[in-house]
Amino acid sequence: MELRRRRSPWNAAALRLLDDAYVFLATGPRRHEDWVEDVLAVMHREVPDPRGWLRMDANRTNNARCAVPAYPFEPPPAAGFRDRLHELEPAAAVTALAVMAEEWGCGQPLGNWPERDALLADARFLLDRYGPDARFWTNAMDAASDPARDFVQAGLKGTRAHGFITGEYINGLDLFEELGLIVVSGDEVGVFWSFGAH
Repeated sequence: MELRRRRSPWNAAALRLLDDAYVFLATGPRRHEDWVEDVLAVMHREVPDPRGWLRMDANRTNNARCAVPAYPFEPPPAAGFRDRLHELEPAAAVTALAVMAEEWGCGQPLGNWPERDALLADARFLLDRYGPDARFWTNAMDAASDPARDFVQAGLKGTRAHGFITGEYINGLDLFEELGLIVVSGDEVGVFWSFGAH
């Protein structure tokens, strides 16, 4: 069963794009009128993927969750959640997801990678799951003035973000940078997050 799930085209695209990065990737059902409640359920690992597709979550069983239940997230309550988000145009959402293939602060920016176009195609394919009416939000501060921001051109290193991750220093790991993308459709919410840590 697990091998068959990993071989699905969506799962394969997720692995090609994000398998080498420190990321969180998960989708949950849309059950509330206010989609923030559904995103919080995904961050707290309270809901499964509605389609049984791949979830990337290296911290699902991390004992750090005893201290910070949503680790590595420490999201604000629903009332303040949207204050840290900015809406993105669909093309910008693709670049936000694709740039998560980069490593924070080191290595070559994605814009210079020979496989750049293929990774952008994988990001587009992943977001197509949520349908043509999906809406996109990011915690990247620059998106407040530019909902069409090209994250690939800017690179992870050039991205400043509102915080959703914990500031706690747990198990010798300091989380210091992040970029998140939230996708909302009528049926599902997707949470894609890249972390910088040392």
